[in-house]
Amino acid sequence: MGYLAELKDGLRAFTPQERRNIAIYIAGIMIYKFGLEAFNGSVVALATNRYDYEAIQSGRPSRTFERVGLLTGLNQACQCIGSILIGPLVKRYPTKNVLACAVLVFGLCSALLLIIDAATGGTFMPVAYRENHPENDWSYYGKYNTDAMIPVYCISGIAYGMVELIRRVIPRDIVGGHVQKLRKMDSIVHIFYEFTGTAGAFVTALVIIPQLGNNKAFIVTPVCFSFCAIIWFFISELDFKRQRSSLHQHEKPAYWKAAFRGLFLFGESIWVGARILFTSRKFIWLVPGYAVALYAHRYLENGIAPQVARRYLGHSAWSQIMVGGSNLGELLGALAVLLLTNTIQTPMPWLRLDAIMLLIVWYIPFWRPPVDDVAQAWIVAATFAPIAFGWAAGDVSLAAYIQASLSRLESKNKNVSALGAVMAFLYSFYIVTYAISGTLLGRYLDGVYNESGGTNGGTIHEALLFTAGMQMTIISVLVFVATFVPKGALAFNPKMISDEKLDEDEPVELEGRKEQEEVTDVAVFKEQSKKSYCTSDDGSEPHVEKKASEII
Repeated sequence: MGYLAELKDGLRAFTPQERRNIAIYIAGIMIYKFGLEAFNGSVVALATNRYDYEAIQSGRPSRTFERVGLLTGLNQACQCIGSILIGPLVKRYPTKNVLACAVLVFGLCSALLLIIDAATGGTFMPVAYRENHPENDWSYYGKYNTDAMIPVYCISGIAYGMVELIRRVIPRDIVGGHVQKLRKMDSIVHIFYEFTGTAGAFVTALVIIPQLGNNKAFIVTPVCFSFCAIIWFFISELDFKRQRSSLHQHEKPAYWKAAFRGLFLFGESIWVGARILFTSRKFIWLVPGYAVALYAHRYLENGIAPQVARRYLGHSAWSQIMVGGSNLGELLGALAVLLLTNTIQTPMPWLRLDAIMLLIVWYIPFWRPPVDDVAQAWIVAATFAPIAFGWAAGDVSLAAYIQASLSRLESKNKNVSALGAVMAFLYSFYIVTYAISGTLLGRYLDGVYNESGGTNGGTIHEALLFTAGMQMTIISVLVFVATFVPKGALAFNPKMISDEKLDEDEPVELEGRKEQEEVTDVAVFKEQSKKSYCTSDDGSEPHVEKKASEII
């Protein structure tokens, strides 16, 4: 009962307007997550089947997971481009309007593969195949080169990046910079997000794909995204004020000029972020603690799950069952952070748990499950749940910590914020790592599979010994060691790290405020003449005009 009372008190901490916006945001994000699971799960399974089918039809060695790794890696790289393109818009229009339009564009992009498949002769799965699907027979797919999926999925990645950027910064717009409020909101949103993600993954794997086929299963995605856009449009303006330009009206840059400037600023942000991270004990641990841990989680869902589903069990669609188990673990992890937000006040215990849970994957290289047995997919899902529990708890708590601590740090560079710079570097580090390793590890897996017999009984057990077991062990050690780097983090459950109290709202870059205390190992700069992003027109009242623009 104590935890429930604490939860109720935590919800009362939000103002009525904040509660209204949170409710609307959650309603939209649940529909968004369902459509997203149907899209991503179906596309990865579709690519896996199509590359295998092409190898069988042509008699060439399999290159399936090399290409799937490239497909997913480039999709995530294109998310960075999407975040750059959305930059000028979040400074000119309310965040909720940009978010609604971005998810609508994502819906249109997700329909491209459906159009290509239908235009090249693709049909819904034959009724006779629903009960007993012939092995390696996907003749009902569209007759196009599977590599054509890569640019189409990249275009979808640009739209995906637009949505994900705003989705990650809008919590600060809604509730401000108070770390407890941020942690509570992030936890609440994450619970509903992963609840829908769990349901979406299971429904996709067990209902939609078996009935429609991988090539048509994501037909629900454009519909879901359209409803989501309508719902998000009703979020309030979030104290938005159009950014005033110092240029005369006829000198204002066009959108694309601003977008290209955003590309330059993104590169500058990566440099500034790297300098902040690698010159301070306070922040350097975020590289393994956030970026490397995020990579491990994504490789688990987008790499190991499809590999096990296709090569162990013979059904690529069953990877969504495994992802569903991972989503369930994320739901429970977010719930744990919400209930224990006052007991566990820093991300360190959660990150240590995440590091330990990663070692669970060691059973996979030595596992010999029977083929065509869906119960084995549920076993994998059950083992993925505790791994995702540790990651989600660490991610939710760490996201709130990063937003709150970096909003208190001023950047020496007048063009980018400290928060935006650090997040740009961390996310880019993860993207580059996944794009390179996903492709190279996929090529190694395909090589082992082909050398051991390929379609005539080939296996990947030996390869997974290194790509799953050894890789996750190295990451586990890196993450665990990183949790002891910040000052004050040696305790099992530290109450405060780096001697910084983050439980009160603290506006950033306020004009005319007194000199900020110097942050250890990080140079701090104050430009007095610059108009603040966080003051009212007369400079008297602190409020956030456009926190989303900080991330650009």
